[in-house]
Amino acid sequence: MPAPVEVFFWTTPNGWKITLALEEMELPYVIRPVAIGKGEQFKPEFLAISPNNRVPAIVDPEGPGGAPISVFESGAILQYLGRKTGKFYPSDERGRVEVEKWLFWQMAGVGPMFGQASHFQIYAPNLVDDPVKIEYPAKRYRNEVNRLLGVLDRRLADRAFVAGDYSVADMALYPWMAQAGLLGQDTGAFARVEAWLDGMAVRPAVQRGMAAGADLRRPTPAPGSDEQREFARALFGQTAATVAEASSKYG
Repeated sequence: MPAPVEVFFWTTPNGWKITLALEEMELPYVIRPVAIGKGEQFKPEFLAISPNNRVPAIVDPEGPGGAPISVFESGAILQYLGRKTGKFYPSDERGRVEVEKWLFWQMAGVGPMFGQASHFQIYAPNLVDDPVKIEYPAKRYRNEVNRLLGVLDRRLADRAFVAGDYSVADMALYPWMAQAGLLGQDTGAFARVEAWLDGMAVRPAVQRGMAAGADLRRPTPAPGSDEQREFARALFGQTAATVAEASSKYG
């Protein structure tokens, strides 16, 4: 049995992409929690693996040539795991390009836009003194989420999965697209997306991957609380200087 892949993880859509893929690829793994709301992503030992101070990241103790390898950025991790296992990531160039187009669409579009929509809908109202200040960005990102749902809905008009066969592109998309309803979207208006979501949700490996870290989940801190201020400092408004300062506190 191969040595387990170490997954540096928190309960976010990007983290679930990786646990979902590992479950589908039947690779053993162990979760290494990184409590991003408490600033653990700034620890020097984590930055050595993920210089961008973001989860997820992995360490595969049985990397190329049998030597350990670390990988950060969820899209790069999915590509690595697909190449390692030969599963859900085509070996022929035409098939691989088809998967990569939609994998990078998720990385460059869906993830960032859904993330911003989530920020301005869920977190920003507790960080400003006047809700009018965030009306424009909240609407902008809500509309962009809607537009992206339309893109996926059109893509699924003549295929069951985004790149034809089930692939890492679907695995990358699902944890984010599953959040659409929480972001004020009526997924019923996108019938093909809704059917795709339903089909993904019943896959046993998807269920196991999305359940990863269930014991780590915590409610959003109460507005104005010390916990909420710590949470906001750790997650929002970081600069190069504040990252260096936060890292230095860990020695």
